[in-house]
Amino acid sequence: MQKTTARVMTALLYTEQETMTAADLCEQLSISSGAVSTSVKQLIPVGLVERVPAPGSRRDHYRFREGAWATLMSQQNAMLAVMHDAAQEGIDAVGEDTPTASAPARDAGLLRLRDPRDACIDRQLA
Repeated sequence: MQKTTARVMTALLYTEQETMTAADLCEQLSISSGAVSTSVKQLIPVGLVERVPAPGSRRDHYRFREGAWATLMSQQNAMLAVMHDAAQEGIDAVGEDTPTASAPARDAGLLRLRDPRDACIDRQLA
């Protein structure tokens, strides 16, 4: 994540306001509107920030999305599971005791090491 994007995310995470506009972010962080726009465009698709309606305002309002950390961690857990399965398929295809299987075996072993909090995150999202 780029430094400016991290700053925008942090500003939205710790603001005392319910939402912030691009102008609010520009003023608070002393960055350009283009930098805010680029940062928001990176944060919305990954689910950390959301655009919210503000009655009576024509400006876009943003906030840190509720449950964003759990969603992000759950997505990463799903990706690790896919990587583990792919490594295991490689091991199964070439045989466990072959030189070719050494790298996939090492990777599969590392990918099996999951944080105990992962189950908590998955339960929270269910």
